Amino acid sequence: MTDLNERPARAPRGPLSRQRVLHAALLLADQAGVDSLSMRRLAGELGVVPMALYKHVANKEELLDGMVDAIIQEIAPPPPGLPWKEAVRVRVLSARTTLRQHPWARRVIETRTSKTPAVLDYMDSFTGIFLAGGLSADLTHHALHALGGRMWGFTQELFDEPAAAEQAAHVPPDVQLAMIRQMARLYPNIAAVAAPGAHDGGTVVAYGCDDQFEFEFALDLLLDGIEQLHAQGWTSPRSLPPGE
Repeated sequence: MTDLNERPARAPRGPLSRQRVLHAALLLADQAGVDSLSMRRLAGELGVVPMALYKHVANKEELLDGMVDAIIQEIAPPPPGLPWKEAVRVRVLSARTTLRQHPWARRVIETRTSKTPAVLDYMDSFTGIFLAGGLSADLTHHALHALGGRMWGFTQELFDEPAAAEQAAHVPPDVQLAMIRQMARLYPNIAAVAAPGAHDGGTVVAYGCDDQFEFEFALDLLLDGIEQLHAQGWTSPRSLPPGE
């Protein structure tokens, strides 16, 4: 992780524009963290007075919206001609790859209260993959609910404790072993299912879990289930005629 005191690389010089402002904001957030982002600091990185920024973004909320839009534009669409299930998978994993390059983005996306045209375009194209594959609007509606944040490349996991994992990395091995043994005595079922897990030092799911594998495992379960419902001609109870 970059030291917050480390000065981020400056954005390329040139005439001030909305695109240049957003590019500089992305650089600053990627290298110093989104909490370090302020209009004053961003102006300093661009070599302008803070008031100059307001010609291109009305306030910090609009700046964050623009940053989300810029990230969405980095998400590669699936190649044309893929079956719907494979196209959705490619799209989701592309979004995940993009968000991993901007670790702060998940929190910002989750806090957005308005949907910009770029966000709506992405949602529309994502939804269109299902409809073009022959899935009904009814099944597509429920499939999107099931996928949730996976559309954007992230999900809320059961064991989402990156801070705890970082702390554990500084605990001496003998102390860690004693803690694990104590946990196994107190919570044997959790220990039984945690033990077979693969290891990934960069995980954000849980200490010792393979983050990418867990994400893809859950994604494939969902897509397989949606595919089966589609093959069965499934319809939700709310869309059935009264009395059926």
